[in-house]
Amino acid sequence: MSGYLPIAFTTKMKSLLGEEFDRFMSSYEDPRVYGIRINRLKLDAKEWRSLSPMGELVRPIPWAPDGYYYEEGIRPGKHPHYHAGLYYIQEPSAMAPVELLDVRSGHRVLDLCAAPGGKSTQIAAKLQGSGVLVSNDNARERTKALAKNIELAGVRNAVVLNEEPSALAPVFRGWFDRILVDAPCSGEGMFRKDESMIAEWEKHSIERCSAMQRPILRDAAAMLAPGGVLVYSTCTFSPEENEVQIAELLAEYPDFEILPVDHQYGWKPGHPDWAGDAGQELSAEQSASLGGTVRLWPHHIEGEGHYAAVLTRKGTATVENAEAAIAEAAVAIDVVSGRRKKVKGNAGATLRAAEKKGARGGKESGKLNRATDTGRHSGRGQAGPDDAAALWNAFAERELSQAFVAAGQVRCFGSRVYLQPDSLPSLDGLRVVRAGWYVGEAGRNKFEPSQALAMGLRQTEAVRSLNFGSEDPNVIRYLKGETLFVEDDQITMGSEEDATKPLKGYVLVCTDGYPIGWGKYSGDGMLKNELPAGWRWM
Repeated sequence: MSGYLPIAFTTKMKSLLGEEFDRFMSSYEDPRVYGIRINRLKLDAKEWRSLSPMGELVRPIPWAPDGYYYEEGIRPGKHPHYHAGLYYIQEPSAMAPVELLDVRSGHRVLDLCAAPGGKSTQIAAKLQGSGVLVSNDNARERTKALAKNIELAGVRNAVVLNEEPSALAPVFRGWFDRILVDAPCSGEGMFRKDESMIAEWEKHSIERCSAMQRPILRDAAAMLAPGGVLVYSTCTFSPEENEVQIAELLAEYPDFEILPVDHQYGWKPGHPDWAGDAGQELSAEQSASLGGTVRLWPHHIEGEGHYAAVLTRKGTATVENAEAAIAEAAVAIDVVSGRRKKVKGNAGATLRAAEKKGARGGKESGKLNRATDTGRHSGRGQAGPDDAAALWNAFAERELSQAFVAAGQVRCFGSRVYLQPDSLPSLDGLRVVRAGWYVGEAGRNKFEPSQALAMGLRQTEAVRSLNFGSEDPNVIRYLKGETLFVEDDQITMGSEEDATKPLKGYVLVCTDGYPIGWGKYSGDGMLKNELPAGWRWM
């Protein structure tokens, strides 16, 4: 493959790597490696290995506690456990940035350039259902995969947005404890994984990508709370997109500093001498701190090329700071939604830059972008917000067991019902793809539960459930959208109290105890398949 690499790329890499260049080039002749990451929202790695036929065929990824290498022929995407959201297929090096982010339960976390969602689901697993995850991507089409992957993983506490970072900065100023900026880049580190990236390399030039990265990183910095942590990562080797970006940020924002990464697992330090002119603006101490960033080289690890820098904003996060951020966000919302208020300081400058978007944002305020929605629409009459909330509550009382405890606020957008994480600033004026955990849609006098609700539940949280082993042919039949024929005694009732309820109704269909979707039981041995077309086995 090395013969297909662009000459401009190999010439530059030879200049940067010197005596390591030949070893670097030889890595392109090595077979690529494959990884999966176990979804700890549903089970831990030990449970998965004992449950899965793949459990004895994988080996650990050293920097990712829930990550495993697998061999090319295993094809984990063709197993029912994939459709149950038990794991995510992810390149091994791509698991590193979230591990460096140090997410803790209860954190407010932003994944700023989130599509297709691998890192967001990794963050959600670390949050364990507490705190808030805001997953954003500015590319409308890419938010389809982002929303679906978050729903497949069973994430309950995420909001999915489709915005430019400049529109988010005034709303979430100083609000997040953790921010991941997995920046759009020239993709040099992915050449071995995906040869099509080579053809794209000249189109998405280093100069163009670095120009995009600068404002993204600065908008992210504005949203980080004092004492918070921001991880900037790319999948490129280019210093212009790596050390130079961090050096420029440090020079411009004296309240940011690098948290040095422990260079283990074969990871290598960043290069202060690659920061160019930007490095000349730094103090000697700041310049040296660039060596605390990390480079993942394919000739030193089993994985593709990555770069990551861990930064913190000086200060201590306090309740007062959080309340001030929310208050300032409330002012920002008035501007974005078209109701002008005067804002001073840096926030005012950011808002004035965003005002042109406000006219568009005001029109879309409080509305969902249905074009990016992977949920299911009834196509019949729709209920208003008050009726939708009432129908959801009635559904939950009737179809969900006492083990289910709803977290967050019920928010309705027309007939669509969400459970939104507490404490969020208003999302008015922003392009919202998912306003929280999408639980379903209300029609006239009825409520249709969503696939996202099914994937976020545990088997015990449904009044009725039906469980098949992953090798049972009924699992594939269900995933292909077919009607199933079952006996009454195959349906499990959630509790003693649930046993008094009729067998007719919604049934949570599971494989090996993990949900894969809804069915509707008529009581005559026939289970109507409620799996949306976009979720079916292809």
